[in-house]
Amino acid sequence: MKNQTYDRITDRITTLLAQGTVPWHKPWKARTGLPRNLVSHKPYRGINVFLLLAMSYESPLWLTFRQASQLGGSVRKGEKACPVVFWKQLQIEDKESGEQKKTFLLRFYHVFNVTQCDGLNIGTEPVETIGGEASKPYDIAANMPQPPAIKHGMTRAYYSPREDCVGLPPRERFERPEDYYSTVFHELIHSTGHEKRLKRSTLTESAGFGSDPYCKEELIAELGAAFLCGQAEIAERTMDNSAAYLQGWLQQLQSDKTLIVQAAAQAQKAADFILGKSFSEPTEVAV
Repeated sequence: MKNQTYDRITDRITTLLAQGTVPWHKPWKARTGLPRNLVSHKPYRGINVFLLLAMSYESPLWLTFRQASQLGGSVRKGEKACPVVFWKQLQIEDKESGEQKKTFLLRFYHVFNVTQCDGLNIGTEPVETIGGEASKPYDIAANMPQPPAIKHGMTRAYYSPREDCVGLPPRERFERPEDYYSTVFHELIHSTGHEKRLKRSTLTESAGFGSDPYCKEELIAELGAAFLCGQAEIAERTMDNSAAYLQGWLQQLQSDKTLIVQAAAQAQKAADFILGKSFSEPTEVAV
């Protein structure tokens, strides 16, 4: 079942890429905010954010078929659900010690947007913006816990793990403030992998450009920057939908069916670190 879940989610993402849609490239200026469950009011996290946004519904509210029935409504005939993943916690017995220990298994279920339903008894109150007020880009960057050093005046944007330093071109080289901050976010996500922060193996064990850890780390940085752009409600720096870009990610995802789910989980964790948030549950927890 675990492998089937990874396959199902990866197939959905690769289908979008094959159609020329990069689900983590999203213009984030949305009055309604990011996706959340109608009943629990909890925001979806990890890869679920991109899966649900890719459905292109205006409403950010989602629910299961059962939840719709419990609210006195129904899903309209012919409407298609979107799969979302969650981690199911299990108690298993260690074969050697006999002690009970926790483990998590990846599962998926299906949700529908409220606009796919009829007769929902949800009242007439206006929907609050998900996640509260948007954060200013400057505040996100300036308030990062344990931040790396940032140097301007460089010829390119980069993060150096050895120096624990983010290098950036001069601010005036960027056409818009949004371009500057989305670049900053990308490099700050990289910096969270440093051994004194989250100690992410894709950064600490990277063998350089083209290696598997390097590709995974770049995907984590792209997804993490997208999460931070969403928090700041700004458009991302580069909407690169070129054939070479799309084909590159298609090859990576098809060769490793766990990549997109795991990278999104690590990206969510990195974004949470920068935002000073703490979550005790896995990032794709059921909501």
